[in-house]
Amino acid sequence: MQLHHISRFLEATYPLTLQESYDNAGLIYGRPETEITGVLISLDVTEAVVAEALATNCNLIIAHHPVIFKGIKKLNGQTFVERVVERCIQTGIALYAIHTNLDNHSSGVNAKIASKLGLQNCRVLRPMNSLLDKLEVYVPETHFLKVDQAILNAGAGQIGNYKDCHFRTTGTGTFTPTGKAQPHTGQLDVREEVQELKLEYVVESHLRSAVITAMCAAHPYEEVAYHLIPTHNVHQERGAGMVGTLAQPVDTPIFLEQIKAIFGCGCVKHTEIIQPQIQTVALCGGAGSFLLPDAIRAKADIYISSDFKYHEFFDADGHLVIADIGHYESEQFTSELLAEQLTEKFPNFAVRLTKLNTNPVNYL
Repeated sequence: MQLHHISRFLEATYPLTLQESYDNAGLIYGRPETEITGVLISLDVTEAVVAEALATNCNLIIAHHPVIFKGIKKLNGQTFVERVVERCIQTGIALYAIHTNLDNHSSGVNAKIASKLGLQNCRVLRPMNSLLDKLEVYVPETHFLKVDQAILNAGAGQIGNYKDCHFRTTGTGTFTPTGKAQPHTGQLDVREEVQELKLEYVVESHLRSAVITAMCAAHPYEEVAYHLIPTHNVHQERGAGMVGTLAQPVDTPIFLEQIKAIFGCGCVKHTEIIQPQIQTVALCGGAGSFLLPDAIRAKADIYISSDFKYHEFFDADGHLVIADIGHYESEQFTSELLAEQLTEKFPNFAVRLTKLNTNPVNYL
């Protein structure tokens, strides 16, 4: 098993195009051709986690939080980040981060939290836009099925829970082969008319290259006429946060106690209990105060996240209950999610969850 087998799988499942502009997800340190002896999964990378990787013969650490988040100008051991990176270089341990690209996926961090809470009918709280392209291609009617299947097999035509989606219209294509052209249809210097279909598909931006390659390989023409047009459509399956419903309403104080137990919180900081029961729940793993307006618009009864500042609690403004459960607590199940994904894909490979609690916050 080489490092690139694992990184390609993760990036095919949770594309790097989903990461936020400030993020540093992906391969932080390591050579793609490195033979991997074992994987250690952790929320954070600390010196203790590196020592654990060495002790368990794991030469790849996959973490949710990138240990290198900002630029490093020196490596002289003055900070824990410098020491971690230096130690990994010395011992040949690769570092991989899967951060906001995991946050912004409908089966990522927030879906795992929702499952722990038993939520149903879940949807992304703030869908992302500019992730979808429109592909238009012109193909002779005789080759429609071959080209269409190649495009769909490469991942185009997926809209929510519907696959194999396209729209087609019939028309007449004209062209005159010149110079060194070797036309599939027609003769040099003679204008040709062909009955063609215009096919239109939605394509996720990270699949552009694969779809175009497959389309051109299946297309009979020497020069394929197509357009790839970026759109501003929202992608309902990609974006920040999540909202869903409980099967039955739960008394608010009881639900807060359930949250505390599920996430093992030292405490739950919350706003005033403004209604007796909770049924619609919005959530976001990590620092999620930026999604409070979305949770209010979704008419959630409670918004579960972390890292709210004092004045931000006032912004609940009687619309819902804010429950701040702590950053580590809200994202702790990320490691479990990644272990499940990797074990399913590579069942005969050693995938370990760290036994360390990397939470830097303690409670009395």
